[in-house]
Amino acid sequence: MKKKILFIGFGIFLLAFLLYYVSWSFSPGSYGKAEAYELPISEKTLIEIITTVKTENNLKTNSLNDHKNGHWYSIYFEYKDKKQLIHALTRPKNETNTTLYFSGYKSKEDLGNWIDANEYFWWWKNSKVKKEFESRILDKIKDKIKKQKPNTVANNN
Repeated sequence: MKKKILFIGFGIFLLAFLLYYVSWSFSPGSYGKAEAYELPISEKTLIEIITTVKTENNLKTNSLNDHKNGHWYSIYFEYKDKKQLIHALTRPKNETNTTLYFSGYKSKEDLGNWIDANEYFWWWKNSKVKKEFESRILDKIKDKIKKQKPNTVANNN
């Protein structure tokens, strides 16, 4: 009896895992496997801050130009030490909040073949790349937003 319950329990677990994996594999939307970060700032101001961060931290790339494409604003960074290109996107959530997406990365020498930020099902395979994006790019953007917020409040009074 115990073996039968154990077997049924394992079967239910396996079925749930497979359903989760299949649903993850068919991520909806244009950038379904992008990592999203919501920021308390308008899209226009965020793009200005990103441009400043790219210049100050030598993250500009000559390979690809930032551009608007439908609802998305595509932004490209380059880790010159690794010869790696980073693709990020912005999309306004409302007038005061914007979502920044870390979409993917690739080698600068490689034509095409972008790797999604959440390409791999097992989270630890993605975490190194996401942590590097957060420390080299996102944290600098957040610092600029924090520095700008007091100025915005002071200018409104």
